[in-house]
Amino acid sequence: MKIITILLSIFLLISCKKGKNEAAFDNSIIRDTIHNVIIKPVAPELLADKSDSMKLYYQKADFHEIWYLDENRLALINEIKSSGSEGLDPMDYSLETIGNLEKKRTQLSDNEIAKYDILLTESFEKLALHLHKGKLNPKELYKDWDLQAKKIALSDLLIPAIKDQKVASIFEEIKPKHLVYRLLKRSLRELENYPNTPFKKIESKKDKIQLNDTLAEIVKIKKRLSYWGDFKNRDSVYTWKYDTLTFKAVKRFQKRHGLLEDGIIGKGTLSALNTTKEERKEQIIANLERWRWYPTNLGEQYLIVNLPEYMLNYVVNNDTIASHRIVVGTAKRKTPILTSKLSNFVFNPTWTIPPTIIKEDLTPSASKNRNYFPSRRLTIYDNKGSEVGPEDWNPARANSYRYVQKPGYNNSLGLVKFNFPNSHLVYLHDTNHRDYFVRNNRALSSGCVRVENPLVLVKQILVKENEKKWASSEIDSIIKEEKTKTVSLKESVNIYIFYWTSWIEKDQLQFRSDIYQLDKALYKKLRNRD
Repeated sequence: MKIITILLSIFLLISCKKGKNEAAFDNSIIRDTIHNVIIKPVAPELLADKSDSMKLYYQKADFHEIWYLDENRLALINEIKSSGSEGLDPMDYSLETIGNLEKKRTQLSDNEIAKYDILLTESFEKLALHLHKGKLNPKELYKDWDLQAKKIALSDLLIPAIKDQKVASIFEEIKPKHLVYRLLKRSLRELENYPNTPFKKIESKKDKIQLNDTLAEIVKIKKRLSYWGDFKNRDSVYTWKYDTLTFKAVKRFQKRHGLLEDGIIGKGTLSALNTTKEERKEQIIANLERWRWYPTNLGEQYLIVNLPEYMLNYVVNNDTIASHRIVVGTAKRKTPILTSKLSNFVFNPTWTIPPTIIKEDLTPSASKNRNYFPSRRLTIYDNKGSEVGPEDWNPARANSYRYVQKPGYNNSLGLVKFNFPNSHLVYLHDTNHRDYFVRNNRALSSGCVRVENPLVLVKQILVKENEKKWASSEIDSIIKEEKTKTVSLKESVNIYIFYWTSWIEKDQLQFRSDIYQLDKALYKKLRNRD
């Protein structure tokens, strides 16, 4: 009895000492009796130079193998192999090394098996994070991309999935669910089916090729249109004549590429025709990466802008309620990418000129002609808030003044402004340049987004919030008063200003001009070619 008491005292003493430090490493071999598999220990010293997240995986696995089951390892390897369908590169996840180790796993020592297990976990984490939030961080790439970082606790997902042999389900769960993302993946699959025909650049001495022109390059154009499925040739002979059949094919091609559908083959149409299959694949891969950056859940009600498409959509419960043409920032004054929430509408807004426009537009123009101010209905205020006449305005101190445009139909913000919190001082608004919306290239603003027929959109949003109040001509009455009025929103309407240059619409591949020249640079970084 004394011996048992002494042994118990020693055990308690050792246990107390261990409690003061980390739990002791259990180097015992465990047997999974269900699958009749031995689970070997993974020594903590093998994780010494690894990340905290890696240590957490093995801590939750009691410092034993995670990938001891063949089924789980093969599931992970298959996910790595298929990552190319997501626009990722399987070689980024040690595919070759893993393949070689898997072939000779039964011949590996216990230490080598532990190291292989750690490599598998690292590859799992890397691929999972890339699928969930993207390979690259947009905030490190761009100054004007304001997206919230996406977080995920992978260790909470991995350990149960290992136990239940549902590794593949983790990847399916964390991938973007957006329709655009799924259609981009489909675009990538469809492009793979196009033949690897070498593209020789089509050139023309004519600036504009028009219907009934007869030129040698028409043959090349017909073949290129045939390659993309826009031209169905009735026979095997391609003539030099730009005929009606080809004219219709060109218009179909132009529509798919967001070009002016006039059938005239100019620089823009030739440039699109000269874009190769490989370049289109790279464009889609860049867009897949962007959609991994975007929020997982867009919400029940939101306004979403696609800058290269020059379109805004109002979506409620996954149904597009309305679509509006927009004008966006120029390449020099880009519209920022951001997420926010609509806070209020300002009817009959005044417009305070921002610093960039003061410097680049107002000061040079007003210095030449002081009539600049009254012609634009601008009031000048000094730093004390006192009004300053145009004749007393000092161009040398132009930045010290505040310039406010009076409300009205011809105000630069038009009749309504959509406010939402953001650090870039941008918003959606009406415009006094309503003729811009008929243009094909609408990258014309100083950064804000101008909306065609915005009052129609405003009414739809307000009616949904309070049908009794806004179903009447309430908005028309407010506008007629020409007094500035702010209407706040109670319901949550998310705002998304995004950028994507490719998708599928009515089973047809769609491409748009990369207005801010982002696609090629992003693809190079994704493939580590910068």
